[in-house]
Amino acid sequence: MRTMGVTSAWIVGPVLIGLMIGKWLDQRYSSDPWLMIISLAFFFLISMFGIVKNALKEFKKIEEEAKKDKE
Repeated sequence: MRTMGVTSAWIVGPVLIGLMIGKWLDQRYSSDPWLMIISLAFFFLISMFGIVKNALKEFKKIEEEAKKDKE
């Protein structure tokens, strides 16, 4: 259950932050919608990095548990 919560946070958190920052930058520099698109793409990459990092950590835990069960 914790893993699902962390993964959901990695999906939603950076994208929402990117949306807010992008909208603010667009309003400040009158560049609708280009800076928002760029910031969303950047924060989407950050989101994917976090999800992959979290997944690798969970896979490592599963492998360690499987090794302990075999012993």
